[in-house]
Amino acid sequence: MYTLKKSLGQHFLKDELVCQKIVASIGAHPFERLLEVGPGGGALTKYLIKLERIDFKAVELDEEKITFLLRQYPSLAGKLIHQSILEMPIPFDQPFTLVGNFPYNISSQILFRVLEWKDRVEGVTGMFQKEVAQRIAAKEGSKTYGILSVLVQTFFEVEYLFEVGSEAFTPPPKVNSAVIRLLPKTEIPSFRSEAHLFRLVKTAFNQRRKMLRNAVKGLFSPEQLEDPLFNKRAEQLSVADFAALTHRMS
Repeated sequence: MYTLKKSLGQHFLKDELVCQKIVASIGAHPFERLLEVGPGGGALTKYLIKLERIDFKAVELDEEKITFLLRQYPSLAGKLIHQSILEMPIPFDQPFTLVGNFPYNISSQILFRVLEWKDRVEGVTGMFQKEVAQRIAAKEGSKTYGILSVLVQTFFEVEYLFEVGSEAFTPPPKVNSAVIRLLPKTEIPSFRSEAHLFRLVKTAFNQRRKMLRNAVKGLFSPEQLEDPLFNKRAEQLSVADFAALTHRMS
């Protein structure tokens, strides 16, 4: 068969019901092109390759899993990309959807990759460590609300779909998991530039215990910092608040 590599954060799905629920979740919104991230042993792949009229590709870093998948599912020939999603070029030149039981050790980095590709990504359905999924979906005022929450929610609507226990995987991880879905927002809040937004959000949350006035004082003039809004902490500002503030940055 194949070996499991801890270095790649491999915990493979074995619960068929969970696999079927994920596939159903993708199918709730129409798509024509699909990229699976980290197919591993093919738990999801065996369902995805049966989807009709879909241009399917999968990206897998582990050469052993590539060999295994091609042996098990010959129809995957020409559809497997032997690379890391963090380094590969964008896989389609038209809108596409992503799905995957994302490797937990790079799941946040995968989301930043999705943000890079956001103009072509029409949906993401992914399995994350439960705490990460909660962070992505968190709203302002929550202790789990942070950089990922704001940056992802600026561009995507986040749906927290369902949770998955560790017994659904081989080997069982020491944490529980959750599946979320991202769909592009129809209206994106106005912001000065992505560079300004990313800088503001990261600076604000890097000192999240401080009042915003002290955390981001290098980004605004002393006069602007007199605004009562800066009496709040980063976790109290909405996505729209952060977007609006970028227009006032020095």
